[in-house]
Amino acid sequence: MSAAKQGAVSKAVIPAAGLGTRFLPATKSQPKELLPIVDKPSIQYVVEEAVAAGITDVLVVIGPEKQAIQDHFSSDAELERHLEEQGKLDLLAEVRAVSNLADLHYVSQLEPLGLGHAVSMAREHVGDEPFAVMLADDLMIDDAVLLSRMLATQAEHGGAVLALMESTPEEISAYGCAAVEEIESTKSGMAGVMRVRGVVEKPKPADAPSNLAVIGRYVLPPEVFDALDRTTPGMGGEIQLTDAIGLLIDECPVHGVTFSEGRYDAGDKLDFLRANVELALDRDDLGPGLAEVLKSIVARRGL
Repeated sequence: MSAAKQGAVSKAVIPAAGLGTRFLPATKSQPKELLPIVDKPSIQYVVEEAVAAGITDVLVVIGPEKQAIQDHFSSDAELERHLEEQGKLDLLAEVRAVSNLADLHYVSQLEPLGLGHAVSMAREHVGDEPFAVMLADDLMIDDAVLLSRMLATQAEHGGAVLALMESTPEEISAYGCAAVEEIESTKSGMAGVMRVRGVVEKPKPADAPSNLAVIGRYVLPPEVFDALDRTTPGMGGEIQLTDAIGLLIDECPVHGVTFSEGRYDAGDKLDFLRANVELALDRDDLGPGLAEVLKSIVARRGL
């Protein structure tokens, strides 16, 4: 790998062009990435995670009807003036912080042709360096521990790094699945790092090579763009990122970093509700009151 492809990862790509059909009709006129988890849209948590891991250059791949995402991260002079006039300075600080989170860029994916196609849209912006891919539906509420471990693994080994989580046989068919082998150790002594020998997209439980699902955090080398060019569209004409990573395995190191806590699937209705409840319970201003409300509901329903 050339020197131009080494060094600290400075850019992240957030694919956010999906139609959000699982949350219709709420997403008919509002991007699913802006649905609130308590009082912040889900995509803001993802950008904050990138920043916490030291990444401040973020490219968001949006669809043609998702200008609202860009609006959310832009300054709003009229709103700021109103908050200042009303003396709501704490809210003013929060609103201003959103527009100063990171150096955000946008590219439009005109058709939702798969995650691989969305990542390929980042080629010009990323250039000849490794980068992170962070799926907006996957919230990692872990103080960026997982992403930081992945960045450290990529810095040590190069190539690609995948986030891996143990899943049940029933769950594995909804994800990419990794075939892995243990490695003796890392220079940093970091635990939970494995060599990935193969990936299968949404296998039947009987065909899954392991119980390790590929979850929505990736650190990828620039060679992935050439692999995507060679990837044949699958079902529905979509280009799968998993298939491109399968090509990379023969060409560069691919490692997995395992984790078990902190993840919410904001694209799943039940997990979306769980995220709202748990994150609200963690807050001093909402937790005690919500706990009492939940106790009352459980008692009333005899649950």
